[in-house]
Amino acid sequence: TTTLRMLGGFEAIEHGSIRIDGVDMGGVPPERRPVNTVFQSYALFPHRTVADNVAFGLRFLDVDKVEARRRVAEALSLVRLEGLERRRPHQLSGGQQQRVALARSLVLRPKVLLLDEPLGALDAKLRRTLQDELRALHREVGITFVYVTHDQEEALTMSDRLAVMNAGRVEQVGTPHDVYDMPVSTYVADFLGLANLVPAHANGGGVDLLGASVPTASSGVVGDCTVLLRPERIRIVALDDATIGGTVTDVVFAGPVTHVTASVLDQSLHVVLPNDGSPLPSVGDHVGLLFSHDSMRVLAP
Repeated sequence: TTTLRMLGGFEAIEHGSIRIDGVDMGGVPPERRPVNTVFQSYALFPHRTVADNVAFGLRFLDVDKVEARRRVAEALSLVRLEGLERRRPHQLSGGQQQRVALARSLVLRPKVLLLDEPLGALDAKLRRTLQDELRALHREVGITFVYVTHDQEEALTMSDRLAVMNAGRVEQVGTPHDVYDMPVSTYVADFLGLANLVPAHANGGGVDLLGASVPTASSGVVGDCTVLLRPERIRIVALDDATIGGTVTDVVFAGPVTHVTASVLDQSLHVVLPNDGSPLPSVGDHVGLLFSHDSMRVLAP
C-alpha cells in the first residue's frame, strides 16, 4: 500500500525516482499524475447513481457533458454494467460495486491503474470470477495494472510480473513461474504456495537430506542449506522405487487434490496428490516418496 501511495504521489520518496511512461514524477502532485486507484472498500458515493459515481472525476477535467456521457457508457460497457446506470450502490451486489469502482477509475483513462486489494472483501467464488474479468479487462484496455494482494494464489494467477515484498523491501521480482519455481530465499519459497523446507547439506555435486544423497546441478551453495520441495512435485510410490521412505500421519481430501503428510526422520513432508482415481494411502502406511533432482531448489539456510 505504501508503494501504491508513492506511485500516486501521496507518499514522498527518500531516494531514487518514479517514472511513468518515461516521465519523472518528481514534484508532480497527485491530481496531475496519470494514475487512479481502486480500493477494497469501493469508496462509492451512496447517494449518487452508478453513472454519477463513474462520471465524478470527469467534472475536474473540463470534459463536456456529451463526451462525459459517452465515456461513462464506454467504461460501464467495459465492466459489463450496461443498464444499471440509474441504480445506487445499495441496490448493487458487492461484485457490481467493485465494477463501478473500476469503471470510475478507467473513465479517466489513466496510464497506470493502482489496485489495493480490490477483491479482498468478496467471497472466494466471486473473487475468482472477478479475477478472470480483471485479466480480460487488462488485455482489452492495454494499460499497466499495479495490483497489491496478500493472497498468494491471486498474486500468481493475476500477474505477468510479480514482486514479493518483505518488511518494505523487494525480495524478488520475476514472472510468476520463475518466482514460484526459482525463489531466491526461504522467505519467498515459503510465502508463495505450499513449501517443504528441508534442512540439508550441499557438497557440490549433490545434497544430503532426510537420510538420502541426491545429485543436483550446482547451486553455488556449499555446506548447510535448505532444500525446497514443492508438495505437488513429490510422488508416492513403492518403497523400492523411492528416493526416501516415510510414514503417513495425515490424509485430507480437498476435492481435486488430496493433501498427505508423511513423517521422515522426524521431519514432516507435505504431499499434494491429484484425485485421478488412483488408490490413496491411509494414516499409518509406510510409503515411498519420490522426487527428482530437478524438482529441488537449494537455498541458503
